[in-house]
Amino acid sequence: MTDDRSAAGPVPGAEEFPGLVVEDSAEFAGVPDAFQRLWTPHRMAYIQTGPAEALHSCPFCVAPGRTDEEALIVFRGTYSYVLLNLFPYNSGHLLVCPYRHVALYDEATLAETEEIAQLTQTAMRVLRTTANCEGFNIGMNQGRLAGAGIADHLHQHVVPRWSADANFFPIIAQTKALPRLLGEVRQSLAEAWPAP
Repeated sequence: MTDDRSAAGPVPGAEEFPGLVVEDSAEFAGVPDAFQRLWTPHRMAYIQTGPAEALHSCPFCVAPGRTDEEALIVFRGTYSYVLLNLFPYNSGHLLVCPYRHVALYDEATLAETEEIAQLTQTAMRVLRTTANCEGFNIGMNQGRLAGAGIADHLHQHVVPRWSADANFFPIIAQTKALPRLLGEVRQSLAEAWPAP
């Protein structure tokens, strides 16, 4: 990827990086080698900003103030919303979060827990339709000790699963291969999400 505007064209979902385009590798100098490349452009957001924003503000409180495309929001409900995980385990890995900054499930109101449950069910239906997944991992890590990456803001994980979605990468190389860019996944899910 480069800033050469004469190349193949703009990268879908990269509006935040003006001028970013994809070039045909056949035009590059050099001789092809035997290496396989695993491209993960969605991680540039983390590389460029680092964890600084997370240290100063809650990303789940900041997200609703941004556009759906910027925040990877798929659906906005009354008490909670659905967004893509920025660092997904699988393509389509969704998070269901209350708008209110609350850490634990037993601190959420009845209205919040009801909507989180409803949005989780809808997320499953939409993922089945758009991604043909065969199963799901659904759950919440409550507290940092229990594995919550963002322990201060409640969020439910909805991870689509397929029979062949894991290989040696996660075990040996601690790498997850993701076949679609986050912007593409967000758009397909948002388009398939039923109207309230």
